[in-house]
This record gives sequence, structure tokens and C-alpha cells, in this order.
Amino acid sequence: MSAILQFDSITFSYPGRPKSLDSLSFQIERGKKVAVVGPNGAGKTTLLLMCNGTLVPDSGSVLLNGDPVSYDKSGLRKLRSKVGLVFQNSDSQVFAPSVFADVAFGPLNLHLSEEEINERVSDAIFAVGLSGYEKRVPHHLSGGERKRVAIAGILAMKPDILVADEPTSSLDPATSAEIMDLLDELHEEGTTILLSTHDVELAYSWADEIILLADGRILRQAPPEEVFSDRELMNQARLTSPVLLTLYQELVKLGVLKDTVPPKGIPEMTRLIEGSFDTNPGTIYTVDTDSIDEAFLSEILQTHKSRRIGAMGTRSKKFLYNAGVSPEFTYGVVDKALLAAMIGEDTIIFTCGGMVERVDLRVSMFEEASAASIQVVKLYPNTANH
Repeated sequence: MSAILQFDSITFSYPGRPKSLDSLSFQIERGKKVAVVGPNGAGKTTLLLMCNGTLVPDSGSVLLNGDPVSYDKSGLRKLRSKVGLVFQNSDSQVFAPSVFADVAFGPLNLHLSEEEINERVSDAIFAVGLSGYEKRVPHHLSGGERKRVAIAGILAMKPDILVADEPTSSLDPATSAEIMDLLDELHEEGTTILLSTHDVELAYSWADEIILLADGRILRQAPPEEVFSDRELMNQARLTSPVLLTLYQELVKLGVLKDTVPPKGIPEMTRLIEGSFDTNPGTIYTVDTDSIDEAFLSEILQTHKSRRIGAMGTRSKKFLYNAGVSPEFTYGVVDKALLAAMIGEDTIIFTCGGMVERVDLRVSMFEEASAASIQVVKLYPNTANH
């Protein structure tokens, strides 16, 4: 796996202030989900602003696909076509007279056809839950809604790297979970994701890799369970460990649990505590909405009336929406399906593209961590009566 983004001895100071970044070096591998974690003032926002050339380093180099970034007009245009940045303060990013115009700004500058621009804008607005807002004035929206408009504007650009500064700040818990699921969807489509957060719970459950930052320096770059298990390191960064990981570690100390693979989510922890299922586990059914029509959808719903329904991915949610179907789960879908399976309930997950494989991967991770066995069955037109 090759490095898509690299910082080489980056130093930066705001005028009249101490160094915000101090000889910072790291690389982001293509296809990774990386969270930059640290306390307020650690340099997280400054680091992210370097990624698309908003800030220029005092010394050192930023490399994209192995090539040093050029800060002239042509170089910045090339960089920003590959690296999409969502600012923490959405007011810095939302400026057009309507939601549609704001989201369409980036694609228009890519000189795309009108048809593709309309399709990208429509999909991006739907993805962030703002369908029907196209003609609204962005600055009349709430802070959380403006954040979603800003994210939609970047989604419509389809960047190779999406960089998000505190993407869930000012959002309610449900919308935050939907935004993180949306980032997962982009990741499955090949986008490398780099975000900053001081939310260790979010970073632990979501990221492939953590960059722990304090006082403008990297303390550690490693998988979440390694970074957050180091109490001394967490104290140095003035952070607390994720609650789930702390609970697991305390239960191991007490001899309640064996020291195995730390749980990444509630299903794994529940399984570890229970030890075994009291009932036969339920089945998780998956349906690729890219390969079915509404007639087959009706057949599935008629045949599987008692099963719970989840939807993952923008296209799948849009497919169900257009068919008049309201899924029970629209975020945290696989974990909710796993919890349902543990009490003997079946779930149908409607999804598409690489998200289909993500269901299999997440269930496999759960099985490995908990020594459980959950059946995943793909439904095709000739298998609806399974």
C-alpha cells in the first residue's frame, strides 16, 4: 500500500505565536481511515489546513502521491481537486445564495456536464439528509444544517482524499452517526479519509489508525487499540481512554474476561460478557440494491415481513425512499443487526457497491473477536424465499 499524503519535517507558526507544528513527519497510506486525535491547541486544525494548501509550511514539504506540493495557482488547483477539506466552522465554507448553488460550486469548476453536475449535487444533498433544501439560503439554516451543506459540497467533488476538521461538531448524535456512516461509504468507494477529533470514543470505533498529537508533535501513530491502551501516553496528551476499552481492561484485571482482542463496539463487548448465546443467533440478510428493482423489493418485504430492515449507502437509502420504504436502521446498521442477531432476530440490510463486502467484513471481525457464528445470506431474485 503506497503513501497518498506525506508530511516531511513540517514546521509552522502563526505570527507572534509559538510553533503550532514542530518538525512534523508522517504519511497516510492510500485507502486508510485515519483520525488525528489530541487536546485543544494540539495543532490538529493547523495540520489539516496544510493538507489542501490553505496554509503553507514555514519549512518542510507536503507530498501528494510522492510529489511535493506546489503553491502556485496551478499547483493549488491540482491539489484541491484531489484533496477535499471540510472546515470545522462551516460558515467559512458556505457562501452561495442557495444550497444547490453552494454544493454545485466545486463540480462547476471541474467543467463537468450539466447532467453530471446535477446528479452529483442531488446525490450529495440526499446523502447528508437535506433533500428539499435545494432552494434554501444556507445562512438561514441552523449550524448543523450548514455543516451538512459544507460536507455535501466536498462530497460532490469526489476527492481522492477527504479531510474533515471535527466533522461531527455541532451535530446531534443521530446526524453525527449518519455522517460517520457516510464517510465509511466514501471509504468503501476508494476515498482515503483523514479527520481530526478530540472525541476518543469516535476515533477508537471508527479509525484504522490514530495519529496522537500534542503541542504540535506526534506522540504516536498506530492502530487505535495500541494508542488508547497506553495510559502514560494518554496522560501526556491530556486525554482519557475510550470508555469501552477502559471497561474491557478493568474486567480483564478482575478476571471477569480473558485478555483477548479488545472490543471495537458494543456487539463484541456484549458477546464477551455473555460468553454464549441463550438463543440461536439470528441471520443477517443482505440485498444489493444496485441489482434489484421495485418488484423484487416488494417480494422481499412480503416474504420477510417479520425481519428488521436496515439501509446503508446513499444509493440504497435513495432506492428505498423512492419506493416508499422507511428502514428501521439508517446508521450504525451492522452493529444494530449484530445486536439483533444475538437475541435471535433476523435483519435485512439493503446496501450497494463495496458496502456489501463491508457487512461481511464487519461480521467476520465480530466473529473473530467473540468466537461467535453469525450467518450472512445474500438475497438475489431467486433466493428471496430463503
